Amino acid sequence: MEKKHTYEYEVDTTTETGPANVVRLVGQGKRVLEIGCGPGSITKVMAQQGGCQVTGLELDPEAIKKVTPYCVKVMQADLNSSTWPNLLDGDERFDVVVAADVLEHLYDPWKSLQRMVPLINANGYLVISLPHVGHAAVMACLINGDFEYRDWGLLDRTHIRFFCLKNIEALFAQANLKIIEARYITKPPEATEFEASWAKLSVSMKNALMTSKYAEVYQVVVKAVPIDYAGAAIPLIPPNHNYQRVLFAGAEWKKYLGSYMSGNFKKLIREGFKLLGIKL
Repeated sequence: MEKKHTYEYEVDTTTETGPANVVRLVGQGKRVLEIGCGPGSITKVMAQQGGCQVTGLELDPEAIKKVTPYCVKVMQADLNSSTWPNLLDGDERFDVVVAADVLEHLYDPWKSLQRMVPLINANGYLVISLPHVGHAAVMACLINGDFEYRDWGLLDRTHIRFFCLKNIEALFAQANLKIIEARYITKPPEATEFEASWAKLSVSMKNALMTSKYAEVYQVVVKAVPIDYAGAAIPLIPPNHNYQRVLFAGAEWKKYLGSYMSGNFKKLIREGFKLLGIKL
């Protein structure tokens, strides 16, 4: 049985996942350049369901083997090199350039994004997805003193750049691009890979972190064009999240009430409950 690649997964286009939103923003029947296409998880859907002609750029030889059946052409490219655009010399410009969860893996995502802009045609656009490091679950990791890298997710061990929403806006602005559409993938902290770290926090700490309007933004997918193209620029403003504050959980109610009681009064309360067969 062939070994599954780390970044190999199924894409259900009826969901609100990052890859599904990438596919929807790309559209149908496009000439697509997919930068950092990996083993073809998104490539396959764009080609088979979207009727797109996809040219792929990828460094990993094993991933190239897997993505090749879904591309009109695949080229091995080191995206940290300044010369990778030369591989496309002589090719027509593309309707769409896609970089799905790629920029955060690169030494200089700012320059890398700039290099993508000349590759789109006069009606073209870029579709870029990025993880959002300002998620409350990542804050929980910091508070617990455990910034734990993993094989995937927000703290993928190959991530070397991290972005909050304002940093994403600045990333596109410095490349003379404007964001014209945005999709937000949201997850409550307990539904992320950092569920255990989140569970270690006190209720009061959880309540404080969840006051941030960015607390549940896990990933952002944007459609962008050069600033002189048609379309109004939009700011990155996450959707409202309805967090219900929790007053107390577990033993915290005892700690809270105890802060208002004297030692003698606490003793009387414990003895009274003890007579009822209840141990506090």
